[in-house]
Amino acid sequence: MAGKKAAQQPDAVASIIEDWARERPELDTSPLEVLARLHRTFLRYNTRLTSAIERHGLAVAGFDVLTALRRAGAPYRLTAGQLADSGLVSSAGVTLRIDRLEKDGLIVRERDAEDRRVVHSRLTDAGLAKIDEVFAEHLDNERRMLGGLSPAECRQLARLMSKLERSITESDAPQEADDRGRA
Repeated sequence: MAGKKAAQQPDAVASIIEDWARERPELDTSPLEVLARLHRTFLRYNTRLTSAIERHGLAVAGFDVLTALRRAGAPYRLTAGQLADSGLVSSAGVTLRIDRLEKDGLIVRERDAEDRRVVHSRLTDAGLAKIDEVFAEHLDNERRMLGGLSPAECRQLARLMSKLERSITESDAPQEADDRGRA
């Protein structure tokens, strides 16, 4: 019975929309239906992601580096620039992450045999074992978080989220063109 009662009450975003409708009825608050829920969902997801990864003595930033190295395939090594290009942060930011992971014995730095100026970061055996364990648990955690959705709903949501990301990215284009025109 408690589940039915909770389902009948509006969620936090619906309450916010109702408040704005009362206070500023002339405003179209429909973007909140999606984006405020997306934001609230991300905050909850991020909290669960962070706590699950931190239980293994890793920061999310370090997890990102380890997963990029693991995805690279054997010999599980990339340069700082390649790590940055893989969707992480600047090369400087990657270097800070690498320092920590190296200190923890999860990666080693190796000079390139062809060009001594090039430095690769490579997973150690301990790093490979750690990321394989943590990533498997990460997927289990994400699977639990998606447990309220059917496989078809997950596929539909994935398609819609991809479309939303493109829409957000494309929404920057007119503004960027305007900014260049003024310069």
